[in-house]
Formats: sequence, C-alpha cells, structure tokens
Amino acid sequence: MQTIKGSMTEGFFPQGWDMERIDRCCAHAPETIEDRQPHWHEGFRPIVCDELSELEVKMGHEIALQIRSSREQGRKLACILPAGPMGMYKWAVFFLRAWQVDCSHVYGFNMDEWSDEAGNTLSPDNPGSFQYAMEHAFYGPLGEYTVPIAQRHFATKEALPRYAEQIAALKAEGAQLITVFGIGRMMHIAFWEPHFGGEYESDAAWRQATHRIAAQLHPLTIEQNAITSFKSRTTLVPCRANTIGPGIFLQSDAIIGGCDGALGRGMQWQGLSLWTTLRYGPDRWLPSTYMPTLPGSLFFLRELAGPLEAAVN
Repeated sequence: MQTIKGSMTEGFFPQGWDMERIDRCCAHAPETIEDRQPHWHEGFRPIVCDELSELEVKMGHEIALQIRSSREQGRKLACILPAGPMGMYKWAVFFLRAWQVDCSHVYGFNMDEWSDEAGNTLSPDNPGSFQYAMEHAFYGPLGEYTVPIAQRHFATKEALPRYAEQIAALKAEGAQLITVFGIGRMMHIAFWEPHFGGEYESDAAWRQATHRIAAQLHPLTIEQNAITSFKSRTTLVPCRANTIGPGIFLQSDAIIGGCDGALGRGMQWQGLSLWTTLRYGPDRWLPSTYMPTLPGSLFFLRELAGPLEAAVN
C-alpha cells in the first residue's frame, strides 16, 4: 500500500475502498473466520468445506432442498442463478431427480450475461455464454423434471429490465426469492461492480438499482474471468456485461453462496474477497459485504481462510 502513489496502480482501485481496512479484514487467524459478527443476519452462516467436491455437493443439496421445500409448501420459487460456481448444478440435478421433484413451480433468472457496449449478448449456442452454461449444466440434465422454458429468464437487454416487475409479481403470489451466487475478485455480486458506488448519492439510492445494461467491468474482473473461464485468454473476455443490481438481490428471502477460488499449489484468488465480505460490514463500494446481512449460507473452501500471507510460488 505504501508503493501505490505514483505507480500505475494509483486510481486503479475504486475511490471508496479503504485499503487499510480491507487489509485488516484479511489479517485474522484462519480459525476465526466463522466467528459471528454484529452485522450478520441471525440466519446467516458461513460453512467451511475441506475440498471442492464437498462444496459442490453441499451447495447442490442446498439448492435442491430449497426447490423441494417450496414444492412441498405449494409455493412458487424465484431463483437468481449464476454461471459460477458451476459444479453445484450437477448435484442439484442429482438430488432433484433422485427425489423426483417436478420443477414446474421454479422460475429461473440468470443474474448476468456478457455483452457489447450496446447490451447485445452472446448467442445462446456460444459455449462462452451463461445461457449455454445453464442449459447444459442444469435445465437440460433435469430432463422431465426441468423448469419450463417459458420460466427460464436470461439477462438479455430485452429481458433483464423486466426482471424486477416479474419477481415482484411472483412475490405478490407468495413466491420466495433465493439468490445463488459467487463472490468476485472485486467483491461484486453478479457483475454489479464496486465502482458503481460512486454514481449514487446515497446508500438508499444504490440499494434501489435493479439492473444495468452493458455495465463496464473492472480490469480485475476481466482478469478473474480470463483465469476461471477463458483458460487465461484475456483477448476473449468481454469488457461489459448485463447484470442485476442490489434492488433485486437484496430482496432475497434466502441466499446460497459459494467461494471455490483455490488454484492449487498454494495459489488462490478469493481469500481477500471472502474475508472482506465477512468482516468489512455493509458498504456500497464493496457489494458482497451486504450478503451476510441476509439469511442463508456461504460455503467456502478452508484453504481460502489462509493465513493470507506471502508464499512465493
């Protein structure tokens, strides 16, 4: 932090970031990561997983439980769904098919999608698109138990602006809303980036924003996705995306989060994001810090707890 001034990094991080405070969040002992904090919702809990396969099973089970429970209660269920983490979907499918749960009561809303500067999205048959990922990982494998096509919503520039109204109508009918999510390198939820915080006069105004078309992504978000989804090929990663905002995900009746950003050989990218989310306290410059204020679970790999100390690899 002492070397930022006068470097190419000066002005790179959002102006609302308190870097010293973020660093303090990351300096706690790993065994304290589950210690309850005053700003957490009483129904929120972080859940440690020892390996990736455990996290995928537990997240998939939690998604399937929410779907089965709402079916048994005779409720509709609106699900905000991400394209990542992805391994959870094969297990959600496994449990729902094993339990023979008909998902005709489920309404899926994909939280984001890559776009160009006009909000045009990738073709659904493009393997890099989130719609392609969802159809092949979740909706397709559910087979005869799947979510009806008319109830699958993807973040195109035509469909995304209707999300808030559609979800409000479902909730008026007694539906519950759950948000499944990962936490970005920039502490974003969906592609709702931290630098958007400077465009709102108050937290209240920020909280009401439901979506963005062709949102500008931070360079670290682009590089995160180059690593996690594009086999390091930065040249393929779009610099914009359509995304839901806090006006939607903060309405959630329950959340299911996952942090699986360990790369092996002692390398990782998500420890800072995880610790900051849990300890910083809600702040519009760090969107993920609002998630512990909602009821639900955040599953994470034990390795991400650290200690977050230098180790040359």
